[in-house]
Amino acid sequence: GADETICDTDSVQLNATGAVTYVWTPITDLSDPNIADPFASPSTTTMYYVTGTDGNGCVNIDSMTVNVNSLPTVTVSNDTTVCLGDSAQLNASGGTIYSWTPTTGLSDPNIADPMASPAGNTTYTVHVIDAAGCEDSATVTVSTFALPVVVAGPDTAICENECVNLLATGALTYVWDPITGLSDPNIANPQACPTTTTQYIVTGTDANTCTNTDTVDVVINALPPVEAGADE
Repeated sequence: GADETICDTDSVQLNATGAVTYVWTPITDLSDPNIADPFASPSTTTMYYVTGTDGNGCVNIDSMTVNVNSLPTVTVSNDTTVCLGDSAQLNASGGTIYSWTPTTGLSDPNIADPMASPAGNTTYTVHVIDAAGCEDSATVTVSTFALPVVVAGPDTAICENECVNLLATGALTYVWDPITGLSDPNIANPQACPTTTTQYIVTGTDANTCTNTDTVDVVINALPPVEAGADE
């Protein structure tokens, strides 16, 4: 038969004709060296010789080569951890065609460097095919940190010219917005003295640098229109 080319770890079926019995050498990586059409799975390029014997006991020899292309050397980015809702850029190299699985959370599963935004811990596998059509794969895990449960406290109502102490919980550091009327926008419990009804947004950051937000409304009640006059 004609010479064949395969990728490492693949196999090819040989096929000899013209005789009654056959013996293939070398026997390494052959499914059966004593049949006409064994499967060959060599790890390196190998020339196989087949000796055929006909019904008269006459023999002849032919040969064919199985060329073996090595698999692509696949490299991927390191395992990483992101905050839930954030993205990590994956990166693979070593081939010309890329296919990532699972596709969930990927910006494009058919490029070398998609953005991954998984909803939980996910191990992605990239299948890489090189110019010779040989394929190999590698994996990278994207883990996720849960977001902090930030609570800004209950809505509250105050009278004009009064103040109220806000109190945020659930994180390590806090930033309040807007800063108007606040004693310190960068603490958990600033004093708020707004002049009009205001919704304050607090962004809390935890030890993993993950952030979340919550809001609290400070409602301003107008003072009653009290009038004083002299008795008559």
